[in-house]
Amino acid sequence: MASLNGKKIRWNEWVLEKLFFLCAFVSVITTAAVIYILIEETLAFFETVPVLDFLTGTRWTPLLEPKHYGILPLVAGTMLIVIGAAVVALPIGVASAIYLSEYASHRTRSVVKPVLEILAGIPTVVYGYFALTFITPILRVLLPETQVFNAASAAIVVGVMVLPMVASLCDDALRAVPEALRHGGYSLGATSYEVTTRIVVPAGLSGIFAAFVLAVSRAIGETMAVTLAAGATPNLTANPLESIQTMTAYIVQVSLGDTPSGSLSYQTLFAVASVLFVSTLLLNILGTWVMRRFREVYE
Repeated sequence: MASLNGKKIRWNEWVLEKLFFLCAFVSVITTAAVIYILIEETLAFFETVPVLDFLTGTRWTPLLEPKHYGILPLVAGTMLIVIGAAVVALPIGVASAIYLSEYASHRTRSVVKPVLEILAGIPTVVYGYFALTFITPILRVLLPETQVFNAASAAIVVGVMVLPMVASLCDDALRAVPEALRHGGYSLGATSYEVTTRIVVPAGLSGIFAAFVLAVSRAIGETMAVTLAAGATPNLTANPLESIQTMTAYIVQVSLGDTPSGSLSYQTLFAVASVLFVSTLLLNILGTWVMRRFREVYE
């Protein structure tokens, strides 16, 4: 009987091992397939459009005549959204995490944190309509030169969208700091503010930076809220009150089905997606490097 049970356990373990390997293999194959398609279609696009013109051109009209294929207006629009969202989400998120981790009572934390995380469950299209129907009218009252579709309202709602991620991850990072460090600070006569700003936050800096990287990556890849609130005007501008178009919004525009498959205009979708992919990849590589460096300091 014991021998049969042992064989059954070994068989179950073998099946689970192969199942887990299959799941990992599917993930790797899917990633490789996506990268292969991006590279193949992007290279086909660059056979017609020079790489330098694509990366340095200041006009983006691949669907209109005369056609121009400079991606800088889309990059500028994406950066406006990312910077605006970071200005909204990062300070408020870190401040919220510090309050929840260091100052809030257990009862307050049990209420505030779930309410804060509810924001993450709201569909992005709802955020887009919220920006268009609520935030934009307020901005137009305060700043009459604000256009109906503008980068500012889109950046604000994207900042609200990523706020729960920043607050939750930063809170986890701060709560992971050993209590002995806090007690050591208090034993030396430090105030609560000094312990928080000079001990807890520096010790949890790698986790805080990880939250920043994930938030910026989410802001770069946000689509529906930006498409609805910011418009679809490729505009090389630094004015957040004007209509702009981001890389993800352009991908949505081409994906609607009006562009003939296989055409040069259709291939711009993959060229833009490649730039978006490389940007996010580099950002995550930078984030990993910085986190490892700070983690070595404080461990």
